[in-house]
Amino acid sequence: MENNEKNIDFKGAKVYVGIDVHKKSWNVSFYIFGRFMNTVSMNPTPIELDKYLRKHYPQAEYHSVYEAGFSGNWIHRELIRLGIKSTIVNPADVPLTNKEKVTKTDSVDSKKLARALSTGSITGITIPNEKQEAMRSISRFRDDLVGHQSAIKNRISSLLNLQGIVIEEKFQEGRWSHKFIEKLRQIKFNEKITSNQLNLEIDMLMNIREYLAKTLKEIRGIIAEDPEVQKVVTLLKTIPGIGVITSYEIYTELWDIKRFESLDKLASYVGLSPSCHNSGEVERTRGLVKRSNARLRNILIEAAWVAIRWDDALKIKYGQLVSRSKPQIAIIRIAKKLLNRIRSVWMNETPYVFGYIK
Repeated sequence: MENNEKNIDFKGAKVYVGIDVHKKSWNVSFYIFGRFMNTVSMNPTPIELDKYLRKHYPQAEYHSVYEAGFSGNWIHRELIRLGIKSTIVNPADVPLTNKEKVTKTDSVDSKKLARALSTGSITGITIPNEKQEAMRSISRFRDDLVGHQSAIKNRISSLLNLQGIVIEEKFQEGRWSHKFIEKLRQIKFNEKITSNQLNLEIDMLMNIREYLAKTLKEIRGIIAEDPEVQKVVTLLKTIPGIGVITSYEIYTELWDIKRFESLDKLASYVGLSPSCHNSGEVERTRGLVKRSNARLRNILIEAAWVAIRWDDALKIKYGQLVSRSKPQIAIIRIAKKLLNRIRSVWMNETPYVFGYIK
C-alpha cells in the first residue's frame, strides 16, 4: 500500500529497498518497521530512487539490494555516491518462500530482496573497483576474440570437409601459421562462390588475429605498469601450466586471494567442489556445483591439461586418478590441486617449487 503515514518520524529508521532491475524500468519495494510499505515502478536511475526515498522517508537510513546481472556495477557505485548503502547479491543466494518459488513477478522479486536484506539473510558479492573491472573486461574481451577465432576455424574446416579436403591433423587443434593460411588461400573450388566464401572466412580470421595481437599488447602493458599485477603474475607463472595470460586472467577474476578463508571456499567459488545432498542418514555426492565462476573454472581445467605434461608429480597423480575414473573427472581433481598451488604461491608470495603435491 502507499505510504500515507505523514506524521511518522523516519529519522534514523532503516529503510530496506529491493530493486528488480530492468532496462526500461525498476520495480522497487520498501520494507520498514518490520513490514512492507509499498511497491512502485520508476525510471531506471539511482537519482530517481534517491529522490523518492528522501521525499517519502526523510532522514532515514537507506539500504538497497539488487541481483547481479546485465546492469553491472554502475548502479551500485552511483547509489553509494548518493548515500544509499548498496548490496549486489547473487540470485542463487536469495532465500525464497514456497509462494515465491511458484509465483514470479517483478513485485514478488523486489519484495523478496527487500525482506531478505532486512533479515540479514543474504550476503553481497565482492564488487571490483572501476580499474579492476576494466582490467577484467579486456581479459574477457580477449576470450571472446579467441572464441570467434575458433568459430571461424571450425567453419573453414567444415567448408573444406564438404569439398572432400581434410585439414592436416596438427592444425586441427593447434595454431594456424601464416604459411598454412596462405596455403588455404591457394585452394580453388569448382564453384567461384565457394572459393570467395573461403577467402572471406580467411580475411575474418586474419582480422581477429590482428585484434588478438593488439589485445595481448594492451594486457602486457597493464601488467608492466601495475606493480601489484606484475608481482602476482610473476609468481603464478612459476606454476606449471600457467603462463602470462592465464596468470592475468586468474588475477582479474579473484583480485584478493586472502578474501577466501580456505581452499574449500575458494574451490566452491570457482566451481571445483562437488554438490552434496543429505537426506536422513544418506549423503549423496553429485556433480560440480552449478553456482560458480565458470570462466575461471574453464581456465583452470585447461591449465591442468598443460600442467600434467610438464610436472611429473601432477602427471603421476593424474595417472592414478584416470585409472579409476574418466579423464574428464580426473582432470577436475588436478585442476583443484592446481588451484591449491595458486592459493599457496599467491598468499605466501613465494615462487612454486616443482614436485610438491598435496
